[in-house]
Amino acid sequence: MDWIGRLNTLKLTAIPVTIGWILIATATNYPMILVGRILTGVAGVTIGWILIATATNYPMILVGRILTGVAGAFGTSPAIVYLTEIARADMRGSLISCAPAYASLGMVLAYLKGWFMDWRTIAWVCNIYTVVPCVLMFFIPESPAWYISKGKIDQARKSLEWIHKYQPQPANKTQTMAELHLGVLIRDHEKKQEELRNSKYTGLTMKLKEFTKPTAIKPLIMLFLLFFIQQFSGIYITLFYAIDFFKQMGNNMNPYLASIFLGTVRFCMSMVNTYLLKRFKRRPLVMCSCVGMAICMLVSGLFTKWTIEGTTSFTWVPVVCLIFYVITSMIGLLPIPWTMTAELFPLEIRGVAQSISYAIANILMFLAVQSYPSLANLLGGVVHAQWFFAVICLIGLVYVFVSMPETHGMKLNVIVEYFVHNTFYITRRKTDKQKEPVKSPDRKPIVKNSRVTKDDVDKSSNGQNKNLIENV
Repeated sequence: MDWIGRLNTLKLTAIPVTIGWILIATATNYPMILVGRILTGVAGVTIGWILIATATNYPMILVGRILTGVAGAFGTSPAIVYLTEIARADMRGSLISCAPAYASLGMVLAYLKGWFMDWRTIAWVCNIYTVVPCVLMFFIPESPAWYISKGKIDQARKSLEWIHKYQPQPANKTQTMAELHLGVLIRDHEKKQEELRNSKYTGLTMKLKEFTKPTAIKPLIMLFLLFFIQQFSGIYITLFYAIDFFKQMGNNMNPYLASIFLGTVRFCMSMVNTYLLKRFKRRPLVMCSCVGMAICMLVSGLFTKWTIEGTTSFTWVPVVCLIFYVITSMIGLLPIPWTMTAELFPLEIRGVAQSISYAIANILMFLAVQSYPSLANLLGGVVHAQWFFAVICLIGLVYVFVSMPETHGMKLNVIVEYFVHNTFYITRRKTDKQKEPVKSPDRKPIVKNSRVTKDDVDKSSNGQNKNLIENV
């Protein structure tokens, strides 16, 4: 494709995903079966790529891209929810943080295919990927929580037996781990139903009422500002415009090879990030990320200026700076805002609020990606654009220090309570300071002799027992 075709394709990258997350936000009140949701998404992706592969005009590519984006978002949401519901508590965070790693791997594959394949061939190859989820759907059970919500107790029991097949069993042999968990799910469901019956608000009205509370408004505003900083710090701009970015820097390196290497670095760092998110606190990671990104963009802009002027032979410095810029972004500013969307909101609106947050993030991504060519021209070229990114990173450092709460090692109810009484982190109440963990909690691994009694399960429904919550 020429520059216009490539630019239009970039503009279409964020819009469909945004539409998909908005649709998910409005459809959260109507739970659908996992298999149906994912297979529907697969069907949309397949049709979309076929339209792109056989396109004879731009509108066909437009429709195909919208279908792939909407269907992709439509299938992603239930997959994340499913993983959250069945994963062991001590593994849940690391497993969910693997999502950016797979996205990075997909980006590397996209760069590789774009290097030696025609775009129509790439579209046909993308259809092969849809076979994998179609096959896997026939080997995994539906979520036990979904079965319980539909009153299908026997199916929920079978699903739990499949999930806990290789889990250590409790000391009380009269009940299996699956049966104990089934009891917890049933009690939680009955408790929620009782709360609904006693509430004067029902359904959509109750959810709308929750969005007027500080526990919804404050996190939404905080995430909006955090995503704004993330998008306009240049993270996704440099990834989407990687090839053109390298060309404008004036170095002699093959821009396609550089883009592939950049994607590979991002993939490797996303794997490292699964450990960092489990081991270290969120605020220091994001602040270190902002500082590192700012330094890289400042130095890169300076050497890019000298390279264009022909006053330096170190033309490789901007490339190295861009690589370290990606590395430091993966430490905190890129992944953490996405992971926080699942931590900040009350249970009653968590699904809807998370989808709205994702929609906001993708709208900002679209604005950042679309506005970059005009922004670069307005600022006077790629040099000043890099310095602009550095300034945004420094603003992000100040904002995170002042406002972003620490969520690592904190219980979800404590995080929600924080927003009831606080707006800025540096002025938080003394009681909230005392609730913060002094150090990162080390989860004890499950051993074969781990014992979970029926009394543990009874207490866990009220959050009184850490043994079951942390080890199961």
